[in-house]
Amino acid sequence: MTSLREWGLDRAVLEGTAESLDAGCRWEYHDLPYWGGEVDRCINSWTLANGVWLGAPVEGISDWFVEHQLEDGGWNCEWVEGSARSSFHSTLNSLKGLLAHEVATGGTVATRAVRERGEEYLLERALYKRLSTGVAVGEWAFEFRSPFRWGYSVLNALDYFRAAGKKDPRMAEAVEVVRGARQEDGFWLQGGRHPGRVWFEIDVEKGLPS
Repeated sequence: MTSLREWGLDRAVLEGTAESLDAGCRWEYHDLPYWGGEVDRCINSWTLANGVWLGAPVEGISDWFVEHQLEDGGWNCEWVEGSARSSFHSTLNSLKGLLAHEVATGGTVATRAVRERGEEYLLERALYKRLSTGVAVGEWAFEFRSPFRWGYSVLNALDYFRAAGKKDPRMAEAVEVVRGARQEDGFWLQGGRHPGRVWFEIDVEKGLPS
């Protein structure tokens, strides 16, 4: 469903899907109702974005993101295990859900505020650096995978900020990273496919022009 939304499918094709999910699906975690979300930031982000796309009642999830933003301004899917430090992956995915909600509904004062604060978490780190040392957070930040799915990369982050209509000089280094990865033939190489079951493979294998 997330892929169909991101590909631009007319939601009218899925008429009745929101109601069917509401009636027949529950989360494994505490048997929570589908459109109420669960505890994973990334899952809740996709549920929020898909919900506003399909017209489902997901305001509770947008409020959940407000209540569960960490002190450093981001989010971490492992907060239920006690993590108090934000993750690049979880923060970016949370921002995507909040942006989809804001575009569809206008958001609220609170959701707009936490989204802006989450953006600052990434911008303060130039989209790929550890705040404490200034070194790259990991090689995965430079692996450009298609589709993005849950994984973080500077390309994924820049795509979010493009969609949000935000320009900031702190993104300049990340832009240069993307430019520098362009091959002589004008293409970029696929960084690999995320593990996990899929209905069908979408893009080329790692190392091939994407």
